[in-house]
Amino acid sequence: MNSQYRVVVIGGGVVGASVLYHLAKMGWTDVALIERSVLTAGSSWHAAGGIHALNADPNMAALQAYTIDLLSDIQEESGQNIGLHMTGGLTLAGTPERWEWLQSAYRVFQSIGIEDCELLTPQQAQDRCPIMSTDGVLGAMWADREGYVDTTGTVHAYAIAAKKRGARVFEHTKVEALEQVHDGWIVKTDKGDVRCEHVVNAAGLWAKQVGRMAGIELPVSPLKHHYLITDQIPEVAAHDFEMPMTVDLEGFTYMRQDQKGILIGIYELEHQHWAMDGAPWNYGMELFQENLDRIENELMLGFARYPSAENVGIKTWVNGAFTFSPDGNPLVGPVPGKKGYWSACAVMAGFLQGGGVGKSLAEWMIEGEPEADVFCMDVARYGKFAENKQYIKETTGQFYSRRFVMSYPNEQLPAGRPLKMAPAHDAMTAAGCRWGSSWDLETPLYFAPSADFEENLTLKRSNAFDIVAAECRNVRENVGMVDITGFSRFEVSGPNAEVWLNNVMASKLPAPGRAKLAPMLGEDGRLKGDLTILNWGDGTWWIMGSYYLRAWHMRWFDDHMIDGVKLRDLGEEMCGFALTGPNSRKVIEKLCHQDIGALKFMGCGAFDVGMVRAKVARMSVAGELGYEINCRYGDHIKLRRTLLEAGEEFGMREYGFNAMLSLRLEKSFGIWSAEFTQGYTPGMTGMDRWIDWDKAFVGKAAAQAERDGNGPAQRLVTLEIDAQDADASGYEPVWNGDGRVGFVTSGGYGHTVQKSLAMALVDTDYADPGTELKVHVVGIERGARVIPPSPYDPAGKAMRG
Repeated sequence: MNSQYRVVVIGGGVVGASVLYHLAKMGWTDVALIERSVLTAGSSWHAAGGIHALNADPNMAALQAYTIDLLSDIQEESGQNIGLHMTGGLTLAGTPERWEWLQSAYRVFQSIGIEDCELLTPQQAQDRCPIMSTDGVLGAMWADREGYVDTTGTVHAYAIAAKKRGARVFEHTKVEALEQVHDGWIVKTDKGDVRCEHVVNAAGLWAKQVGRMAGIELPVSPLKHHYLITDQIPEVAAHDFEMPMTVDLEGFTYMRQDQKGILIGIYELEHQHWAMDGAPWNYGMELFQENLDRIENELMLGFARYPSAENVGIKTWVNGAFTFSPDGNPLVGPVPGKKGYWSACAVMAGFLQGGGVGKSLAEWMIEGEPEADVFCMDVARYGKFAENKQYIKETTGQFYSRRFVMSYPNEQLPAGRPLKMAPAHDAMTAAGCRWGSSWDLETPLYFAPSADFEENLTLKRSNAFDIVAAECRNVRENVGMVDITGFSRFEVSGPNAEVWLNNVMASKLPAPGRAKLAPMLGEDGRLKGDLTILNWGDGTWWIMGSYYLRAWHMRWFDDHMIDGVKLRDLGEEMCGFALTGPNSRKVIEKLCHQDIGALKFMGCGAFDVGMVRAKVARMSVAGELGYEINCRYGDHIKLRRTLLEAGEEFGMREYGFNAMLSLRLEKSFGIWSAEFTQGYTPGMTGMDRWIDWDKAFVGKAAAQAERDGNGPAQRLVTLEIDAQDADASGYEPVWNGDGRVGFVTSGGYGHTVQKSLAMALVDTDYADPGTELKVHVVGIERGARVIPPSPYDPAGKAMRG
């Protein structure tokens, strides 16, 4: 082992081997993998090895599809047989709600380019899996690109292919400590020290300890997982084709053929954590004793689904550990505040996602950005709050137990909540507020009319529909007040603040006492933020954006920082309320001694709102006359009381983010993670109208190439949909005849215009207003048409008045 490498990958499972291979494939051959035992020790050797391209997140689906395509190439390149079996796969639905969900999901998969799916009747499903009972099955979805691999062979194939390209692999070498130095890291092993520029934590079950070696507390935890392999089943042996991968969602099981028997895996409701502080160092190729009492109910459902399995013995029990993150997705990318330290852990489905993880991390390290939008697995999607052990335990356990439990878009899951609450949280709860969660913060959804109101879980319009309608109506006709603690706020100051802002923001900067919308771009010209810059006129600036992107944006800011700039995240200091509606000026004028009525649209300044010293900006997400009133945390309760008392005579009511969604759709205002993502460009989304082309900024060359070339292939439009009892929500396909021409980015009901609305990215040829299209909403085809943007108040008179 040399004393120096450019990159050291810690961990010899499928993810570490994939990272090593992709680094070498992209030309970084001075790389080494260090494994304390042997390759596959930990989770990889006993994994079930299932693969499928289906995933509700299109970016994750693309990475999974990449992995599947890569597997045969790895086998050929390495010469190592990986035991690839592409059997196809079934997903079963056993309740009307699940069948409705599956039909909707089928259309979403079409949206994201997965074309090998089809919906089946129970009999058609049984024809493809003859050993399956169809009792209780209402329908199924088939996917061609499903199957399984030999897990040990696949890890060795990645490693052999990497070594053929110049990479090194060292087994039986234990990493004992890490030391950060000015030019990288020192990896201290029981075989000596190794210096490197980059270190990758792909340590799997030991990711927690390897994180702590660098002073990092990663939100991961191992949980135990069961599967069994039967003896030979005559009904399986009688067929000349393999049984397909089959997921029984109501039965909490998955099945695949194993030789002439079957493998049945169980995601039991009674989950069990193990070694939350990391696996023992001497653990590696061991398994736990099976716990039949814990999995009895799910096991019985599995045997009922595959009755022939009851008549043979069980050849092998596997009860092993896998690591999970709070939302089940991997933790990948550069760790904020630890230059040169990369995470590649919590990849629960390593053989399915490992190829895409390796590709993305290698691109990130070598080229500065991954090709795909990988926010869904970016380690910076979590903040310090996720280091809490109880939070990790609750959320990882919830994900495991709900692996096959149906979720609804309006469902609020309880694990890890409530965590952070705005100061006026209890008072708002007493007023009927129902809460959602954004990052670590409780955010208001709507205000229920009575304490015993419960929202029904549904894919369609819920019984909160009329509540939200009333909140929207009051905003449009009177004045509404919404808690805006859930906005991010960064303070920028220092002698070079303006220079720095000019470089990282693509827009012109606002004059003193003014605010301006500001797209932020990556070097590749894709979006990094849809932000608002406020110039307070005293040498300080604010950047406001999406609360849940705080750590992600802070990492980006830090990576592009220059001397002479002070940057502070105000997320633990500032909060506030927004007043929205035609009477909002009357309310705030009643409370201010200064002439706030003279504050123009997109103006900002410091004002006394009653006895609260506040920073006020005249802007509105709802497209009405409005004011965002920012205060210190300690003033939040007082500010709420003051505003409610002053607003009573003007019909003021509190409202939540569900109404805000409806109001902003009526204005064709996009939001991050829907209309704006790091996978989209300014030209696609219309954000190019805010760009100042006369200055230099990060990403200018790429953005200019799009502007001066043929332009984007797709553009953001507003759709009116002929919906009935359900509205589009996101990723539904948009059709012209039988041709798919785009997909919905977000949708809902416009209560003011009384239309079902959606925003969508569609092929440029179909982006003109008046174009007739079709959209599948909860699996049902509906007529739709492109309409001019801002169906409510298209001239913007209300918010500028």
